[in-house]
Amino acid sequence: MMMRCHGHGWVRSPFVKPHRIRPVATIAILLLALVAVLPATPAGAAAAGPVRNGASQPVYSYADAIRETVWVDTGLDGNRDGRHDRVAADIIRPSEPAKAGTRIPAIMDASPYYACCGRGNESQVKTYDAQGHPVQFPLFYDNYFVPRGYAVVLVDLAGTNRSDGCVDVGGPSDVTSAKAVIDWLNGRATGYSTRSGSGKVSPTWSNGSVGMIGKSWDGTVANGVAATGVAGLKTIVPISAISSWYDYYRSQGAPLYSGTPADLAAEVEDPGDAATCGAEQKALAAGSPADGDWSALWQQRDYVLSAAKVKASVFVVHGMQDLNVRDINFGQWWNALAGTRVDRKIWLSQTGHVDPFDYRRGPWVDTLHQWFDHYLMGVDNGIQKQPVADIERAPDHWTTEASWPAPGTARTAVHLSPGVLGGSSNSGKVSFTDDPSKDENAWAAEAGQATAEKTAFTTGPLSRDLHLSGSGSLTLTVSSSTSSAHLSAVLVDLGPATVRDYLADGEGITTLTTRSCWGDSTAGDSACFLDTAADTMKVNATVFSRGWADLGHYAGLDHTVRLTPNRPYTMTLQLAPSDHVIPAGHRLALIVAGTDDGLINPPSTRPKLTVDLARSSLTLPLVGGSGLFEVDRAS
Repeated sequence: MMMRCHGHGWVRSPFVKPHRIRPVATIAILLLALVAVLPATPAGAAAAGPVRNGASQPVYSYADAIRETVWVDTGLDGNRDGRHDRVAADIIRPSEPAKAGTRIPAIMDASPYYACCGRGNESQVKTYDAQGHPVQFPLFYDNYFVPRGYAVVLVDLAGTNRSDGCVDVGGPSDVTSAKAVIDWLNGRATGYSTRSGSGKVSPTWSNGSVGMIGKSWDGTVANGVAATGVAGLKTIVPISAISSWYDYYRSQGAPLYSGTPADLAAEVEDPGDAATCGAEQKALAAGSPADGDWSALWQQRDYVLSAAKVKASVFVVHGMQDLNVRDINFGQWWNALAGTRVDRKIWLSQTGHVDPFDYRRGPWVDTLHQWFDHYLMGVDNGIQKQPVADIERAPDHWTTEASWPAPGTARTAVHLSPGVLGGSSNSGKVSFTDDPSKDENAWAAEAGQATAEKTAFTTGPLSRDLHLSGSGSLTLTVSSSTSSAHLSAVLVDLGPATVRDYLADGEGITTLTTRSCWGDSTAGDSACFLDTAADTMKVNATVFSRGWADLGHYAGLDHTVRLTPNRPYTMTLQLAPSDHVIPAGHRLALIVAGTDDGLINPPSTRPKLTVDLARSSLTLPLVGGSGLFEVDRAS
């Protein structure tokens, strides 16, 4: 799995890479008797499989499941060889429903990682027997859900593993190659039993209901497909997923990574396709300018713009310390979906780029089971009436909220004056000099000290808990001594705490040597996975929200401008969404600086920046209003 160093430990890239465990028992010995007494489900019906006590039960044989590959015609010709590209969909489904004339729903994970890099904490890849039939389906979805009456469909994105075409990194080919499989499952596309296009295959076993799931790039594709409004997609579960590829590589003009989408395509492209995909990679490089300007390529890869087309329910999962797929990606997607009528649910953890199977395994499997049962089988289990949000406040300690942002949240203006956060007015000026060798953790550790590379604004000790839920913003009027400049802003909880160590290799988890089992196994596909535990650290300051920008994009993202030295410019930094409670006795700090080392790339100059606070403003998402900025006067 590819790793990128971000200045304070290795952070896993998405594009390359507890509660008590309750093992799931295998139930198969009564299979024939159960099937005999269960009524057959009419073709096309929403429900499938035996449902009792408000849940689908594992009565079908995993060992006898049908394992097959179908190559689906995408209608594209990405590698320009004169024929339509076909994507490989590896399918595992129980054999019994089809024999009984019962159609079933599908859980689908479309990914570029099934050959090059693997999925999950153990980097599992697909495996095949000597005849090319699929043997191992990565992750637990097949082991757990196939016995419960679901098909699991794992799709190789265009240009990867056994699929034709070229890698498009979130673009039309990525989305279309996954959407085509949903179309095939609904009888609207053509599938073949071979890659060469012989032997048409019809999904006579499918009832057309599909749920997409996946972490990182996989979840990103789920967002993109949902934004097409494709019929048959009933729900998506995007985990640590991108909603706009611009916001993966850039932040308001500031470059987050030195690479390009073309570099990423080269990492995952199947070697057999790479030789014919040079034109596509050149287009990816040309369409993602290093200056941070918005382009047609980014426009194509911004799913937020098409959120109104989403018809599927959405279960968002994200780590609030994900420094890979930054939190803006889940926040803007969630907010855009609020304008639709789709059902939404959200889990926010203290981890970095980590799957919930590896930080909250038992509740995750139970919740996902309920979610798919309801939206794919039509089970009336009440999950849509449960609290919308699960928030990890401390390692392994979760709370729920009826909605998110939390009920009672209001965007609240907070005043800034030199060194003071929450005073009576915005006033004064402050200056600092960009030092690209310093990062947010160094700034936070010295929040109470005057240092040349940053300016800090702090409250006094809080008299009661302060709850921030959602996204804030910071408008700055600032002048630069040079013709280019970057800005960073972070919100910090100043006070002792134990948090997940999201800066370590595991990004908040440690992998144990024991295993627990989640479904049924075969010799080639085990349902038993390495257990994990929270990896924690003690801190005196916690950065919980961040924002970065290039001042040269103050007027918009379309075009960067060369700054006139010492001329004031006004720009609003969007602060990443979060949900954080600052305990009474702690202090809240806002730190403003230039380059955040390891998280944005530095400009070509090291400017001195001067902020006119009288013409600046801070807005925070406070639960309960601005009165919570009272301080403990006795201190």
